[in-house]
Amino acid sequence: MKNKTLAAWLTFLGGPLGLHRLYLFGAADRLLWIMPVPTLLGLYGIYRARSIGLEDQWSWALIPLLGFTIAGCAVNALVYGLMTTERWNARFNPGSGDESPAGQTNWFTIGALVTSLLVGTTVLMASLAFSFQRYFEYQIEEAKLISQPNLIKKSAD
Repeated sequence: MKNKTLAAWLTFLGGPLGLHRLYLFGAADRLLWIMPVPTLLGLYGIYRARSIGLEDQWSWALIPLLGFTIAGCAVNALVYGLMTTERWNARFNPGSGDESPAGQTNWFTIGALVTSLLVGTTVLMASLAFSFQRYFEYQIEEAKLISQPNLIKKSAD
């Protein structure tokens, strides 16, 4: 019996590593093995930003992958938590009745929904802000180089 509350919390807390996919679909699920890739790339981007600096273009391309993965898992936790009992049991507990307790919503499920909504929204907005800020800073630096040909000669020397 797959519990809706546990699935919502696993999706929120361990979703970027695919723990919810392991719980709901088993080890044969292909998406389970793909989920850690953007998470690890995002963590590598954070490592690059800390060691090389924020000027590193790869870091500002990789860091948002982690944020978007966390935000996507928060949305997925909302989908699982808001799923009706009948639909949950039909999809994940096909042998049980429509009113099986595993698909019921309780206060722990609501806690997972509220936490997912708050953290997911914050991470998504921070990822977008970081991406756009880095992109526009890069564009300004490139525009300065184009508009002032003397800077190009000095930087080449």
